[in-house]
Amino acid sequence: MKITYHKVKLIKRFPLAISRGIRYDSENLFLRLEKEGIQAWGEAAPGTTEGAGTTQEIQQCLENFIAGGIEEQSIYALYDKAKKAKIPPCAYVALDTALWDWTAKKAGLPLYQMLGFPKPHTPTSVTIGINPPEVVRTRVPLLLEGTTVQSLKIKLGSPEGIAADKAMFEEVVKSTAKYKVKLRVDANGGWDVPQAMEMMKWLAERKVDYIEQPLKEGKESDLKFLYKNRPLPIYVDESCRFAENIPSFAPYVDGVNMKLMKCGGITEALRIIATARAHGLKTMIGCMSESSVAIAAAAAISGGIDHVDLDSHYNLAPDPAFGAPMVDGITLPPDVPGHGGELKKEYYA
Repeated sequence: MKITYHKVKLIKRFPLAISRGIRYDSENLFLRLEKEGIQAWGEAAPGTTEGAGTTQEIQQCLENFIAGGIEEQSIYALYDKAKKAKIPPCAYVALDTALWDWTAKKAGLPLYQMLGFPKPHTPTSVTIGINPPEVVRTRVPLLLEGTTVQSLKIKLGSPEGIAADKAMFEEVVKSTAKYKVKLRVDANGGWDVPQAMEMMKWLAERKVDYIEQPLKEGKESDLKFLYKNRPLPIYVDESCRFAENIPSFAPYVDGVNMKLMKCGGITEALRIIATARAHGLKTMIGCMSESSVAIAAAAAISGGIDHVDLDSHYNLAPDPAFGAPMVDGITLPPDVPGHGGELKKEYYA
């Protein structure tokens, strides 16, 4: 087995502002795994909240882990070994998704088929970050015009307070009227309980589909105050990193959002799906600052998920990879063996 690493700067079309700050251009690490003449790919997006803030940290973590030997071990056993060794999830995801990609290619099957999922069929949301109304007015057409996008996710939880959130959202409603897209909201933990109660009622009156992460990570015990008589379904994101987190808040939410960078890869995402279903919860899959490699890996399991937010690669100029185009609003992996994502040769040849 040969493993090589490739660092690539991802350049965003638009910076993404959320309640905790603004995300500009980033550098991701791509892992290329070669064995038995088969080439497979994984991708890692650094994140301080996920344990590794730079590609240098990510590569060092992976090199140290791989040096301990990974041959002749199952993907599940390796994931558990990495978790026990406290390898950051945003680092290990590159190896985990490459291993799944290789295994599906060896089997000659698209990864979604090998895992027993239907072909993805749920349209993805496309995200608009926190912005003043005048920016929203110009940004919405750039995101939607000439596309097949069917839903928009609006980031709220502005540091300027809920008055700013309401002003932004009112402009979103006006600017999206002719596109007839569904509207979803993600507060990224930007509200306290009273603010969340007020905003959920206000947003429900404006036909929002659901609210995501209304309270900060660590405040899960307060979700019970929002859940009773809730006017909107509640999903948690930052609060759900691993399957083992779910039982503690399951009685007070309607669903969970998993991200490969947050949980460490497809292996844990499969466990999250199973655990959520066991608790009667719906599922969502999202992304961080990722190219088509990581998005294709996530899309491979999205056929079994209720809500899809796999859109970060649409905000790149350019996307250094391919494998997850939008088809009729759906982020769709190609019908080829593996997950279908691959770094373009000009970035590593």
